[in-house]
Amino acid sequence: MNNQMLQSAKMIGAGAASVALAGVGVGVGLVFAAYIQGVSRNPSLQKQLFGITILGFALVEAAGLFALMMAFVILFG
Repeated sequence: MNNQMLQSAKMIGAGAASVALAGVGVGVGLVFAAYIQGVSRNPSLQKQLFGITILGFALVEAAGLFALMMAFVILFG
């Protein structure tokens, strides 16, 4: 009985930790939407904005990887 409750709690915790991945998807979409909007307003800044966009993408994706890592730690730890 106790082992079943522990497994259930692990599944619930891993599911709650993976909910953050939905926010990461929204964040990546917002980063690239802002890049497209910025380039459409001022095409001469395309190279400068692209570097900033890649940095933003990397930071948002890192947050997603941390959330996924925590879900796996909860599930298999």
